[in-house]
Amino acid sequence: MKKIVLLNILAFMIVSFTYAQSTKISGKLIDNKLKTPIEFATIKDLKSHKYTVSNANGEFTIEANEGAEVEIVHMSYKTQILNIYNHQTINLETAQIELNEIIVSSNPLEDISHSEIINDQLNRVTQPRNVSDLFKDIKGFGISKRGAYASEPVFRSFKYEQLNVQYDGGMKVLNACPNRMDPITTHMIPEEVEKIEVVKGPFTVRFGENFGGIINIVTKSRADYNEGFYGSLKSGYESNGNNFVNGISFAFIDKKVDINVNSSFRNYGDYKDGNGTVVPSSFNSADYSVNVGVNPTENQRIKLTWRQSFAYDILHAGLPMDSPYDNSLLGGIDYKIENIATKVESFLVKVFYSYVDHLMTNEGRPNFKMVEASSPVQSWTYGGKAELVLKPSQNTRIYTGIDANFIDRQGDRTRIVKMMNGIVFPTPKTFVDKIWQDASLNDIGVFGEGKFKVASNLTLTAGVRADFIASGIDDPAADFEELYGGKIEDQNEVNISANASLKYQKNGLQAQLALGRGTRTASMIERYINHFNVNVDAYEYVGNPFLKPEVNNQIELSVSKNMGVFEVGASVFYSYMQNYIAAVVNPDIPRKFMPTTPPLFAKQYVNVDKAMQTGFEFTFNVKATENLKFTSDYAYTWAQNYEFDEPLAQIPPFMAVLGLEFNQNKYFLALKSRIVAAQTRVAQSFMEVESPAFATLDFKVGYEPVYGLSVGTSVLNILDTAYYEHLNFAYNNSNSLSGSIYEPGRNFTVFVQYNF
Repeated sequence: MKKIVLLNILAFMIVSFTYAQSTKISGKLIDNKLKTPIEFATIKDLKSHKYTVSNANGEFTIEANEGAEVEIVHMSYKTQILNIYNHQTINLETAQIELNEIIVSSNPLEDISHSEIINDQLNRVTQPRNVSDLFKDIKGFGISKRGAYASEPVFRSFKYEQLNVQYDGGMKVLNACPNRMDPITTHMIPEEVEKIEVVKGPFTVRFGENFGGIINIVTKSRADYNEGFYGSLKSGYESNGNNFVNGISFAFIDKKVDINVNSSFRNYGDYKDGNGTVVPSSFNSADYSVNVGVNPTENQRIKLTWRQSFAYDILHAGLPMDSPYDNSLLGGIDYKIENIATKVESFLVKVFYSYVDHLMTNEGRPNFKMVEASSPVQSWTYGGKAELVLKPSQNTRIYTGIDANFIDRQGDRTRIVKMMNGIVFPTPKTFVDKIWQDASLNDIGVFGEGKFKVASNLTLTAGVRADFIASGIDDPAADFEELYGGKIEDQNEVNISANASLKYQKNGLQAQLALGRGTRTASMIERYINHFNVNVDAYEYVGNPFLKPEVNNQIELSVSKNMGVFEVGASVFYSYMQNYIAAVVNPDIPRKFMPTTPPLFAKQYVNVDKAMQTGFEFTFNVKATENLKFTSDYAYTWAQNYEFDEPLAQIPPFMAVLGLEFNQNKYFLALKSRIVAAQTRVAQSFMEVESPAFATLDFKVGYEPVYGLSVGTSVLNILDTAYYEHLNFAYNNSNSLSGSIYEPGRNFTVFVQYNF
């Protein structure tokens, strides 16, 4: 680790810079057709990184040299890069209406407090196993890993349903497997991801129930290209696991219609960790997506989405079973109209439907000779959203609407018991265990959120939301009903969320203070799971249909400053959580399956009166030259369960990501190290163990020999470090392996892409 730290210190020390004399340049932005002024456009000097925002008359003033290259960004217009001169009038063309995004950082009346857009183009020379791998280097995030395929992001202390993870502004695919072999991040092509938008807490009410934050995974679109036909061929290889990735995509763009098609094929083998141990992690997958956009008029857009994912022969080292197949589909329709009237800015409607068909079995596992287990499970998720945006004045936006998410899950486990206590049954005995008990969980939400420009550089946001929840089970297990005193009635609740924030922006300085109250209804697992092992520890878990909703009361302060050469940002946060949902051992509920095998009692989900989290995130970047940049991100979260008098479980430890990047027109080089501290704050009640510190070093290089052709290669984990993440599960139901799942050792990759 010392070598890596010294390497990055030396990289930082080579940074040198000079300041150029600049003058103030004024200009005006107008619509190229209507000839009306354009407000809230961001004008950014690409050399100094100083920026300003146009006023209601389309006018702006920026510190820049005559002829400086600037970028002009506005949510409703095509981005322009040009050389700017004093008193220049600039015409902007109307852009395609955006349906995928939730964050518009160029407009203070559209931006969301404590939100961030992540777009790391350097990932283009590596082949992520699934979308969750894209979160590994993002500050504040960890990865909960059950195997090489079944992994998903954890943000600060929040995980699973505590995070609102969605695609393209509202569509969802939810896991059918109670062990989360198939989280939402496994049902999308990683190469299709254009960027990831993160709202770092309950600071907006517009995108569904929001307890700990929103993650919006935005897919690529070529609808802003010139008219014509475009395509892309890509292929990649990794040495550690003998992994192959191949993909093809194409797009047809017309004034009225655009079509985007993406496909990907993955063949991953078992990898070796830094100790040379083979980790069972192979899988195969094939994915494709089709997006069709229609523009009836300049201010209207319709988008049709269809996506399917097929995965098979999936090994899960950290779970008791594997997946012969995991298939899903997602369909959606979006419609948006803008500039409806003087006081009505836009109206949006979104509907979607998704289905997951999943099978898990223990074939090939050591206990298969004693009991043969098979669990076909399914999940259905459907819903939508309607939002009306009002513009009472130039300095006010009011967002109001309704959204809905309906979830249904079904599936049983069939066990064919061949042997018990060393005695072979002449005729195997068959048992059927109800997994989901035909559960449903429905949420209809109504919301209103206002944004007010109270001063030239100060924006106030305030919102309130009500969620109407209904849940129930149609096929309850007899012992589950008996535990709760007979017939279990459907449950209903109304949850109220609210937020308020102030944001100040001027000359590259941004300061934000936000307060939020986010609620989360108990998940299906927490309500209805019945004697299944669904977590890291060895306990059977039993749901509780009478759980109260969790409440997160969060405050966050952040400050960032772009000074051209230097970029600095820091945030501190504190959450006080009420009715936190945890699980405790209940001595009145004995273990149901293999009752003589410890632990002898089951865990039951309950509400905890008080829990908390606090921490910080820090960024320091230096742009040494136009081509050379040093980057660094740091994050730490401290969390406590007051009722159990112990830390909350599964909290990512302190992490620092340091990088040095050199970019030229035709090639780039990047050196990145990830330094992770030991995690000594662990939850004893969760059978959690401490994890050691580690550091890794990666090198990536890319080259474009001719226009359209790009070649990239990398060496990941150069030092062949043997390490595992704190959130990794331990090996389960395996003959030869024990302890936590280690990450891949040294890995050589190559990636080729041709665009036409």
